[in-house]
This record gives sequence, structure tokens and C-alpha cells, in this order.
Amino acid sequence: MRRRPPLTLLLPALAGAAFLLVPLLGVLADAPWGDLAGRLADPGVRQALGLSLRVSFLALLVSLAFGVPLAWLLARVDFPGKAVLRSLVLLPMVLPPTVAGIALLQGLGRRGLLGGVLESLGVTLPFSTAGAVVAAVFVAMPFLVISLEGALAGLDPVFEEAAATMGAGPLRTLWSVTLPMTMPSLAAGAALCWARALGEFGATITFAGNLPGTTQTLPLHVYLLLQRDPAGATAVSLLLVAVAVAVLFALRGRWLGTARPAPRRAAAPGRAPRPRRERAS
Repeated sequence: MRRRPPLTLLLPALAGAAFLLVPLLGVLADAPWGDLAGRLADPGVRQALGLSLRVSFLALLVSLAFGVPLAWLLARVDFPGKAVLRSLVLLPMVLPPTVAGIALLQGLGRRGLLGGVLESLGVTLPFSTAGAVVAAVFVAMPFLVISLEGALAGLDPVFEEAAATMGAGPLRTLWSVTLPMTMPSLAAGAALCWARALGEFGATITFAGNLPGTTQTLPLHVYLLLQRDPAGATAVSLLLVAVAVAVLFALRGRWLGTARPAPRRAAAPGRAPRPRRERAS
């Protein structure tokens, strides 16, 4: 039943929506539409875009490899410290980006906790493309894990138990039963993970640096353009906004929880449906 919202809620709600909308409208209004194609075709932009796509897709693959088992563990296994592990998974989502970069330096940098081990294996992450991928995975994988964990927690385990009674092992059950039944949530989490990796800035510039062709992804290129070519920065920002809008549009009704009307219950056999009560005028 719809009714008119009270002004005490409607006015702050509209003000909040306008606060979020005005900056995006500013990007649209200030975009150099007449020279947009030329600015996006700039060699520096194309190089940064290609690197961003490569880094974000590699980050997505790594996140799938580690995030799917982690989501399954959180949803299906009870163990001491489970709440702590879930909090650690959520932590990169709320950490300031520069703090995330510093944490990566202290953990995986040359003088970090695992720096000596990695260096003995010939692996150097800071100021490298691999370091940009690691930074993107650190901040983006939680979106995949949380999305998939919620779907796994809501999935009735009877289907997995039925597969086990027919001789399917845990891995085959996961690939043949569990993941297909949670595919919408997995796809939504993967899309959010990729979009977050594509837009990563703070952890990347702190941990991997800003080296053209090596670690200078599209958000870092926007940062440099803002200092010498604001119109070019706006053009590239418009491209990133368009990607974000496309991802959110594709996920409507899945991860975003679009409300749907509740189905009407059928009347029980032999019982007439109750008549609706009329509202008093």
C-alpha cells in the first residue's frame, strides 16, 4: 500500500540524493564532449587503460582462486576464530587506501614480514605490475567473498548432501552443485570485485608506485592529468564513471537488493479466499 511520505523524511532524502547526484552531473557538464574521442585516444590514456584492464582482470582471477574457497569456508565450516576471520576479510573494505598500501609494504615489501622470503624466491612486488595486481586483490577480493558467502549461507545444504550420497567428492560437489546454484551471486561478486580493482588508486600508488607502463593505471593517470590537463582528467573520469554505472546497472536486483512485490498466496483447498477489507473513507 503506497502513501505519501512525510515531509520530515522526504526533504532530507531528496537533499541526500541531490548531494550524491550533483558531483556526477558536474562531471557530465564539464566533460569536453567535442574532443572526447580524441582525448580518450591519447597514447598515455590508452596505455593506462590497457594496464588497468590487465591488472583488474588478473586481480579478478586471483580473487576467484582464493576468494571462492574462503567464502565456502566462512559459510560452511564452524571453527574457532571464525568471526575474527570474517572481520579480517571485511577490513580492507573500510581501511583508508593509503593505510592499505602501507600495510602491504610492511607485509610484502622488501623490508616487510615476507620481504626476505619473497626476495629469496626472486619475487619483488613493490613498484612492479605484480605489485599493482596484489594491491588490487587486497582491496577488491572482500567484495567477492562477502557476496558469495551470503549466497552459500542461504543455500540449503540438502542438495550438496544428495550429491555426496551419490558418490561426488567435495570438489566435484562444489563445481557441479554449489557454484551453479549460487552463480548469480558469484557473477555479481565477480563484477563488483573487477570494478573495484579497476578503480583502485590509494593502495596502488603507495605500494606499487606510479610508473608509466608498469604501475600507472587509469585512476593514477587521472591524478596526473588533473595537474596539467583538467579537461583530459574529466574525460577519463567520465569513462570510469560509465564503467561503474554499467556494472551497477547489470547488478540491479541481484547484489543491490531491488525490492520485488511479494507473491500472493494461493487459497487453501476447500477454503474461500478472504475478502479484502475496504478502507474507511
